Amino acid sequence: MKLWAALANAFAGWVKITRGEADWRSHFAFTAPGLVTAILIYFFFAFLAVAFASMNIGMPGLTGIASALIVQGLSLVALALAIQGTKAMLKSPQPMLDLMVPGTYVLVFYLIVGAILSLIGGPVLVLLWVVLGYLLYRLARVATPWSIGISLAFAVLTVLLLVAMPVTLYMLSNPATPPI
Repeated sequence: MKLWAALANAFAGWVKITRGEADWRSHFAFTAPGLVTAILIYFFFAFLAVAFASMNIGMPGLTGIASALIVQGLSLVALALAIQGTKAMLKSPQPMLDLMVPGTYVLVFYLIVGAILSLIGGPVLVLLWVVLGYLLYRLARVATPWSIGISLAFAVLTVLLLVAMPVTLYMLSNPATPPI
């Protein structure tokens, strides 16, 4: 039940992040075990999203589930790349866990809401990307000394990576067939 407590704490922390309250840090564990807990929660909900998406066609086999979870894990890679890229460009000493732990929990939100909204259709997902970008912007504003512009650029970069990485890898993994 510790995972559910961590999820409840993360939700309370994200409410405080969006409000700009100073005590939001008390709701997250900025340690390696805290990050592992967030990642485990993320992959638990990723598994549920795969099961939810497979309701009409049947649950895939072990290989299908593993590949779907790897694709879902690309979101975590995109977040880490955006954090590291922004830190490198700024030569910022900002600890990665300050952004990665709460960022992982917002990706859980993105995963859950995205799975539900995918039933409605494409244009609604654009709204979800805007909301995700705003949440990442708020995170950068409260967790770092970065300016408004840098925080906005971080949020845009992260959302672009989240959207573009799976599509790009899908296109690269399926070789084009020559016309006959």
